[in-house]
Amino acid sequence: MSYRQIFYQIIFATKNRCKTITEAHCEELYKYIWGIVKNKKCSLYRINGIEDHIHIFSDLHPSTSLADYIRDIKSSSSIWMKSNGLFPEFRGWQESYGAFTYSIKERDIIINYVRNQKEHHKNEPFYDEYKRLLIEHGVEFDEKYLL
Repeated sequence: MSYRQIFYQIIFATKNRCKTITEAHCEELYKYIWGIVKNKKCSLYRINGIEDHIHIFSDLHPSTSLADYIRDIKSSSSIWMKSNGLFPEFRGWQESYGAFTYSIKERDIIINYVRNQKEHHKNEPFYDEYKRLLIEHGVEFDEKYLL
């Protein structure tokens, strides 16, 4: 038996950061993504976002690579969003994403952070949030790719 504890906060935006995730149907999107997460043998601790991006806080099963996990979430949810008529303006997800690891001691803090995304973004735009997280986690980046 293998044991692991790999917590990730994953963030990705809609294509061109267009505001296409409607408040009226975001819960249905989150439930759909939860199904993908469960099928990958991962646990979802919290998912939330606003009109132009989402945050997923989950663990990662050792049989799944991070890149495959995110690719499957983005591709499956994109197909679902384009085909069901609930998100008529949605054109896809941006290619890039952010993925940040956390310890068990930080789990509840990150769950609350993701839970409060709508309130959080009244004070901090997505661009500033994303840049701040990259800096806090020591991730080197080229600012031209953040636009």
